[in-house]
Amino acid sequence: MIIRKTTEQIERMAAAGAIQARCLKMLRSKCHAGVTTAELDEAAERFIGAQDAEPSFKGYRGFPGSICASPNSMVVHGIPGFYALKRGDVISLDVGVTKDGWVADAAITVPIGPVNPEARRLLDATRDALFAGAEQVRPGNHLGDVSAAIQRHVESEGFSIIRSLVGHGIGRDMHEDPQIPNYGEPGRGPRLEPGMVLAIEPMVNAGGPNVRVGEDNWAVYSADGSLAAHFEFTVAATEDGPRILTPWHEE
Repeated sequence: MIIRKTTEQIERMAAAGAIQARCLKMLRSKCHAGVTTAELDEAAERFIGAQDAEPSFKGYRGFPGSICASPNSMVVHGIPGFYALKRGDVISLDVGVTKDGWVADAAITVPIGPVNPEARRLLDATRDALFAGAEQVRPGNHLGDVSAAIQRHVESEGFSIIRSLVGHGIGRDMHEDPQIPNYGEPGRGPRLEPGMVLAIEPMVNAGGPNVRVGEDNWAVYSADGSLAAHFEFTVAATEDGPRILTPWHEE
């Protein structure tokens, strides 16, 4: 069942989203060669706690980190640890924030110093696909319109949508209905209504679409070892159109 939120509830999610967006901007500023993913995790936990909020991921189904930090061919769900960033890396930073019982979830993929042209194209294509999907979060559209917009952009750039990983509804719980594939046909699926809030997150490989799970049973990697990218917004469908509740893109 898709849970629609009231205007007041969306405002509460937006308050969590504002903290989340500031946290991602802070983490991006710390992404330099030599910094470990554990150091990023510690910085995020301190930042979120200082805002009288909680990191949504910590302890979720046993996950030990406050963020997911996933470098290079790791797509998502990387446990922060001793990995030190290197020039030329890309790293997905996924953060959830819970404030007064409401959750906001978003992600960016950050280049570490200069990266090769394919990596730059991959990041740009994945980011732009997120914006294309978010633009479709309008009452009267269908969920398939969101999915199709993402797929169309990614594949037009020559990259592969990961089909086994999806976005999701979000609210008091981090994962609510509906599941949101990053591929599909326009006009299919549930009709979007005001108050629906979606975590849209294209996950894209530079190579083929297949993935594998790592030995820790958390990290997900591209099966062929190709670079991966991941960007995410929490977006509300409103009478006035899509409202991005995690505005990490705004300077």
